[in-house]
Amino acid sequence: MSIVSLSIPKPLLEKVDSYLKEQGYANRSEVLRQALRSYISEAKRLDELKGTVAATITIIYQKGASTRDDSQHHSSNVVLTFLHTHIEEGYCIEVIIAKGEAHLMKAFIESLRANKQVSEVKVTIL
Repeated sequence: MSIVSLSIPKPLLEKVDSYLKEQGYANRSEVLRQALRSYISEAKRLDELKGTVAATITIIYQKGASTRDDSQHHSSNVVLTFLHTHIEEGYCIEVIIAKGEAHLMKAFIESLRANKQVSEVKVTIL
């Protein structure tokens, strides 16, 4: 098995450590391997999409993130509507309802994931 090194912000690492204890994982490596498997599985499903698709996209981001808005404006051809609210201090959550050609949907999702101020992106294809 290969060994890799990662830089992880301390608050995220604390969440990983808490989760691994709660879920009974033996170590951080097991948690990260499972997370990577899930990410690859979701990415594969997105790559296989064809035609017109509808989705809900839930994002969590830092309050005041500027490029998140740019992503939505550039993808206004897939965003139908969204719900925005403030959650814990300094963070917002949005649920985006989107519909469009698969390649446009993938591009929009990728732009959200590439934004360093967006901490989480969850996609459900309908």
